[in-house]
Parts: sequence; C-alpha cells; structure tokens
Amino acid sequence: MSIDVRGPAVARTVSPHLPARRLSPGTAKAVVVIAPLALTIALGLWGIRRKNSMWGDEAVTCQLAHRDLSQIWLTAQHVDLVHALHYAVMHELFGLFGGGLLTLRLPSVLAMSAAASGVGLLGLRLAGPRAGLLAGLVFALLPQVQKYAQEGRSYAMVCALVTWATYALVVSVPRRARWRWAVYGSTMLLACLLHEFAVLALVAHGVTLVVSRVPRPVLRAWGVAAAGVVAGLLPLAICSAGQSGQVSWIGGPVRLPGVLAMAVVGVACALVPLGVRGPVRLSVLAVPIVVLPGLLLLTASLVKPLFVDRYVLYSSIGIALLLGAWTDYFLRRPRSSRIAWIAAVAVLAALVQPSMSLRTPESRSNDVTAIGATVRKEGRPGDGLLYLSARYRAWTAANPEDTRFLTDLALAQDPVSSNTLAGVEVPAQDIAARMLEFDRIVAVRDPAGAHSPTDPQEEAKTSTLRRHFRKYGTTHVNGARVTVYIRDHDPSPKAGPGSNSRERVVG
Repeated sequence: MSIDVRGPAVARTVSPHLPARRLSPGTAKAVVVIAPLALTIALGLWGIRRKNSMWGDEAVTCQLAHRDLSQIWLTAQHVDLVHALHYAVMHELFGLFGGGLLTLRLPSVLAMSAAASGVGLLGLRLAGPRAGLLAGLVFALLPQVQKYAQEGRSYAMVCALVTWATYALVVSVPRRARWRWAVYGSTMLLACLLHEFAVLALVAHGVTLVVSRVPRPVLRAWGVAAAGVVAGLLPLAICSAGQSGQVSWIGGPVRLPGVLAMAVVGVACALVPLGVRGPVRLSVLAVPIVVLPGLLLLTASLVKPLFVDRYVLYSSIGIALLLGAWTDYFLRRPRSSRIAWIAAVAVLAALVQPSMSLRTPESRSNDVTAIGATVRKEGRPGDGLLYLSARYRAWTAANPEDTRFLTDLALAQDPVSSNTLAGVEVPAQDIAARMLEFDRIVAVRDPAGAHSPTDPQEEAKTSTLRRHFRKYGTTHVNGARVTVYIRDHDPSPKAGPGSNSRERVVG
C-alpha cells in the first residue's frame, strides 16, 4: 500500500499591487501647516536673546511701547508715524507680559510662524502637498526670515499679513464671495497700516490677476478691495510724508544685491512648469511678489533714496513658493531626484553658518546694550554726558541705569515729556557754557565720528570739545564710539587730537 506523503494542496495566492499610500487631504493640510510653523518657532526661539543685545530700532520700539497710548499718538505727530500702530500693539503686549526682550521679540517669532504656514497652504493649493510643505520649510530657512523673526519691529507682522492676504486672494478668485474679498482687503489694509510699503504687494496682486486673465467680475471685485486699501492708507501716507526726514539716513540702496539675487533665482525657477493648472498659476503669483515690490521701491529711490531690503521682506513669500515648487518638480523626475536631494543638502549645509551668525550681537548694525554698558563703565558719577548727535540719545534709553549718575549736558526737555525720541536740546551757546562747567565728559557718537557742520548745536559740541578738552580714552563698541574727554586747562597747543589717549575695542 502506498501512502501519499504530500500534504493537502495549498492554493497560491498573489497579493494585488498596492498603490503607494497617500495622506488624506485633511492630514496633508495639517502637515503642511504644522511642519513649517514648528520649524519657524524652533528657529525663532533659538538664540532669541542674542546674548541679551538689542539694536537701535528695537530700542526705539521698547522706548515708545513703554509710553501710554496718548503719548504714543502725540509722539507720532513728530516722528515715526508709520510705526505708530506697531508701537500701540507692543504697548498692550508689554502691559500684559512685561517689557523684556522675550516680549519684544516673541510677537515677531509667532507672526513669522503664521507666515510660514500661509506659504505652505499657498503651495498646497497651487502645486500640491509636497510642494506646499517644501515651500513652507524653505520660507522658514531663508536667512532674512530668520533674521526678522527675531527682531522687535513690525516687519514680521507685515510679512504674515501679506501672506494671508495673498492666500485670501487665491481663494477668492474662483469663488467670488464678497466676504472673502472683504477679508482680503481688510488684511491688506492692516498690513499697510503697519508699514506703508506693504501697498507694493497690492500692485503685485493686481499684475497676477491681469496676467491670469481672470473674469472681469473678479478684476472688478479686486479693484474695489484695492481702492478701499488705498483710501484707508491715504491719510497715513499724506501725514507721514511730512516726516520724510526719518529716512534721510538712507544714502543708497541698503542690501540691494541680496534682493536682486533673490529675484534672479525666482525668475530662473519659473522657467520650468510649476504647480497645477487653475485660475491662478504658482509662477504667475510668485514672480510678481518677488520682483515688483523691490523694483518699484528701487525706481522710487531714483527720486529719493528709500530702498531697504526689510521694507519688502514679504518678497520672501514668492521665492519660497518658487523654490519649493521647483524642488518638487525635480523630485518627480526619477533622473533628477538625486540631484535635487544633493542640492537641498548642500543648501542646508550652506545655511548653517549664516543662521548661527544671525544670532550674535554683531549681526546688527549696532548694539545699544553694549553702548549703554560702555557709557556706564567709562563714566564716573557727576561726569557730563554728550550725544553727537542728539538722535543717539535713544541708544542709552533702553536702560536708564546706564546714565543715571551722569548729567546730560545738552538736554532741555527729556524725550517722554517732549513727546519725541531724542528730547529737546538747549540752544548752542548754552551747550558750550554747560560743557565748560565740567572737567570730564563722556561723548557718544557714531563709529566714524561724523557730525553735521550745518547744525549749530552739533557744531557747538564739537568745537568746544576741540578747543577746551582733550581725549582721555576711546572705546569702540558695535555701532558707536564712546570717548572720555578731560578739560584741558593748559593753554599751550595740543600735540594732536589723539595725544595721550587710549583706545580699545569692545567686541
């Protein structure tokens, strides 16, 4: 008898090919929002104190935000009207959370994080989930975004508002609901009230709609919203025009090469087909935002120098969208994906050093904390204190303890009571007389030691120092020089302006 040792027949089954698992639309949207948000917050909190340093513009924010709202308004009649809304917002935040460095800078961190999420959603809508995620992450990593995410000024807030206004624009085009256009217009108006040059983004949006050949009702709706923004901004623009002296320090374009490089890279990215077809294409939206605000501001600078890169910081929205979509485009091509990954790693490696340097006191043009500390160290109780020029008085206003035991020789009325930034100074002849009452004077001036020969008060300060005092020592600190002068009772000629003096650098 034979025994069949074979087991029961086993039916062989072949599993069907399973498609690559895709995230649900809701999950993809959450990732696109949360990942850039988290990265921007992490980068914003990293080194946010900058070794407890503060630069001049932040010191002005700190000084004005500590005044009450009526004083902010009265001060804005003389100076910085364009930033009055930001000072009012910071005043309320200081009242709630205290006026320290974290309260000064955290609003910018949160605003830039909101902008990163908005960039991600724009990329998601115009080019898909991966492009949106990449765009949001690229935005967070841009050096200019990292810089102004840690600065107590209005630029991060403006960038966030322009980002979400742009998103509202893109959403409003196909749906045409009036309330959506109202949201778009009000968001853009708020951005413009925080900083007037946000209105240049409005021009970029108009060009996008014209090039996209949207239906006339859409153009008409945008026109009504844009007219509302301009009408709301007009009173501020007219009044602030009388304070044009505030930007007299701009001698030429500030950090123009970086903006030009960004525009060139953006246009180069747009040469490949990016995004998906729709009423508004990604390239048609992003390129005008990258190019037009800077170009318009540069053109205006031919009449009066106005170009500063931070005034058009929101151009970073466009470059992030283009770089994110460009990377996604090459990742979709099997032959190019490896090159795209290598390029991404190389860019990340190149960003390490700039990211670290942005978190040092030297990354800003001055450090008022160090300037004030130097004045405190070099001065003795009862010494005279002199600012060359008067506007540098704001440099030591962040910490009044630094100048508490010194006598401000030129001051007639302090900045708070006079509703100014620099205070009101006494006439030139009185400044000279006061100076001659002191044997030691601590002088604060810019690194070059320049002064205005046409200002009688500044001329009185410098001429009295030259004729009746000699330098005892100079300390060079980031953005300033602090010099101690000693009364020279010897009528004999001096050997030279630097004789018997010592100089040192605080770094």
